[in-house]
Amino acid sequence: MMGEEAQAEYRLTGSRLRFEGSLVRQAVPSLLEQVSQECTRVDRTTLIIDLSGVDRIDSAGVAFLSELMMLCRQAGLECDLAEVPVSIQNTLNTFSFRLSGEDQTAEIKETGTLLENMGERLYQVYLNLQDFFTVVSDTFFYAARGLLNGEGRRRGEVLKQSILIGTDALPIVGLISFLIGFILALQSAAQLRQFGASIYVADLIVISMTREMGPIMTAIALAGRSGSAIASEIANMVVTEETDALKTMGLNPVRYVVVPKFYAITLTAPMLTILSMVIGIFGALVIAVTYLNLSISPFLNEVANALFLKDVLTGLLKSFIFAWIIVLVGAYYGFDVKGGAEGVGRVTTASVVTSIFLVILADSIIGLIFYFGQGVEG
Repeated sequence: MMGEEAQAEYRLTGSRLRFEGSLVRQAVPSLLEQVSQECTRVDRTTLIIDLSGVDRIDSAGVAFLSELMMLCRQAGLECDLAEVPVSIQNTLNTFSFRLSGEDQTAEIKETGTLLENMGERLYQVYLNLQDFFTVVSDTFFYAARGLLNGEGRRRGEVLKQSILIGTDALPIVGLISFLIGFILALQSAAQLRQFGASIYVADLIVISMTREMGPIMTAIALAGRSGSAIASEIANMVVTEETDALKTMGLNPVRYVVVPKFYAITLTAPMLTILSMVIGIFGALVIAVTYLNLSISPFLNEVANALFLKDVLTGLLKSFIFAWIIVLVGAYYGFDVKGGAEGVGRVTTASVVTSIFLVILADSIIGLIFYFGQGVEG
């Protein structure tokens, strides 16, 4: 049978549909309706599409084959391509052509044994750790090198990042710290006043805010606020190929983007932590004065007696480690982005979750190192 256009012909013999000529934009519009009607008369379950006679195909021809296969599938026919010339196959591959029976939205993954799946996941974890420690090593190397040589870094960028990470985070960190100190004092005061030990609320707050709550609440606030911003900024740069442009200009993306943030969070996180401790103790003072009817002077004297330098230094050490975790995890996920806007959102969420988990894990390890087997006074 002949199509209306002389450029393309088709012949249906049994369950074999053979095309000849050129499947191009000028020819395919008149073919689709005729061929689809012919295919409905096929009395078998599989239709073989023979392309051995096709000498040329363009994007319209690829769309024609895809539409034809979809119509055949709706009619209960499975379609297979046969005798496809190399030149035609290359064109089909260029337009990511798939058989209509294949899943157009996702690749079919082969399922393996339990051990194979475990091995694949462990190998993927190994690759992820390798990438993470590459970012870590590059950051520390260029940060140490940058102390002596400021090349490859934007002028004033450290100050700008310090304002974004530190100064702009002060209101939320201060509010959270005040409420934490306020609530801890309120909950403990209800119990301590039963035994006439209301003054010891100062000891409880000092120990908890300096050792644990101050550093960890500051870190969680920074992870949610600054860590997500770091991950999303770097991920957007990767998606828009800005990091590739930096490499083309001879600039290392880690040195140019990550190191200023590393300096900034290293400088500001300990300051925020100290402010968090002070504000948390102030929140407890409000409860001591209003709820426990304590005077300010006895409360502050008890705070001074309960405050140990080791506790403050431990809190500051934690703040450095937490800050590095936040910036390095954010940078790793930012550089590891895949896809477009959806990928940016995915790595931003992942960076916050991972940062908070690693902060809590690091806090537990440091607590075991410094205080395991020791009394309150350490």
